[in-house]
Amino acid sequence: MLYSNRDLKRMLIPLVIEQVLVMLVGMTDTVMVANAGEAAVSGVALVDMVNYLIITVMAALTTGGSVIISQYAGSRQSERADRGAGQLMTISVILAAAILAVCLVGCNTILRLFFGMVEDDVMEAAQIYFLITACSYPFLAIYDTGTALYRVMGKTRITMYVALAMNTLNIVGDFIGVFVFQAGVVGVAVPTLVSRMFAAVIMTVLACGKQNDIRLERQHVFVWDRDMIRRILKIAVPSGVENGLFALGKVLVTSIVAGFGTLQIAANGVANSIDQIAVMVVNANNLAIIPVVGRCIGSKDDMQAQQYTKKLMKVSYVFTAVLSVVIVALLPVLLRLYNLSADTLHLAATLIILHNLMAVILHPTSFNLANSLRAAGDAKFTMEVGISSMIVFRLGSAVLFGKILHLGVLGVWIAMGLDWLARSVAFVWRYKLGKWRNINTI
Repeated sequence: MLYSNRDLKRMLIPLVIEQVLVMLVGMTDTVMVANAGEAAVSGVALVDMVNYLIITVMAALTTGGSVIISQYAGSRQSERADRGAGQLMTISVILAAAILAVCLVGCNTILRLFFGMVEDDVMEAAQIYFLITACSYPFLAIYDTGTALYRVMGKTRITMYVALAMNTLNIVGDFIGVFVFQAGVVGVAVPTLVSRMFAAVIMTVLACGKQNDIRLERQHVFVWDRDMIRRILKIAVPSGVENGLFALGKVLVTSIVAGFGTLQIAANGVANSIDQIAVMVVNANNLAIIPVVGRCIGSKDDMQAQQYTKKLMKVSYVFTAVLSVVIVALLPVLLRLYNLSADTLHLAATLIILHNLMAVILHPTSFNLANSLRAAGDAKFTMEVGISSMIVFRLGSAVLFGKILHLGVLGVWIAMGLDWLARSVAFVWRYKLGKWRNINTI
């Protein structure tokens, strides 16, 4: 067996802790900026959706690189794995710099396009937050590339420590910015930028270490290897299109929510900052399943790929159920952290409970199984399913339930569940069909 149960635990536990840290930072940003009023928290919530779209596209490139590098590692082609690492860093930074340039030039246009109907004070907060956080994209790309290499090597404890340092810096910076300097939205945006710069430097130094099985080497970064980039993009482009359009769907849905008024925007933002707790193990498994299945495929052992997929998904189901119950029980305590109106918090609680019910049933099959297929090279199918489901269910049903049937943000979240259901059915069918076993990536 390529991975013992102990190996999987050593990989997964630090990834779960990383997810906890990410959520804590998200909740901290929302809680702290809530002290500046509902307009500020609404502006941050709207931009977080745009940032999610951009970061998702960037992460798809990292996913493509991880698949190729892990398959080379599984087939014991270490030099090719090192070359893949360098090329992944090259194209990740180029993509992030290009996105940053577009965001800086078109900040106002982008936000007006998606959220033009929001109130002026919400738009002002969104513009400030977007401009500052956009500057962190290249540093985030560098950080993500370094963490991807360490995950392929199974050294997730290192990435956990770096994430801990980065997020601690972010939280401390939030506190100073909001409560000491009374900087409002700026007070939570600047620490995000600074913490990502710090993490990028640390991960670059670590990834260049000679003790690593897969190393980031200068001669592989400052060159253009067309064949290697083609292999990475063969996975990254379908994943990027799928995940990008999925995230775009969330942004468009958020733009629909923006038309329901500040109260519903704020409730949506609070719910989004809490509901991720229930699926943090699923999110951790999304990261783990890529190198695990990728190594199995590289070793020509599809049976082990199937075994590890089932094992990791079982973990996701169990912990999603447990965490969902815990979060619902703790809602009265968690919601007190937000300095918002009783109506806003009541609606947020309803959204969180609905999310957790749907997540227990559908989240692992909708996301873990999709990443297993991608790790095997079956990225085109996941792209086709993701796009179709997003258009028909995520967007179409959101308009139907939210606007036409006047259910507001509650209808939008019901549409999200229908999207997960459609994805789950398609991915389970595809996985059982077994076509992923015969895809040749490297």
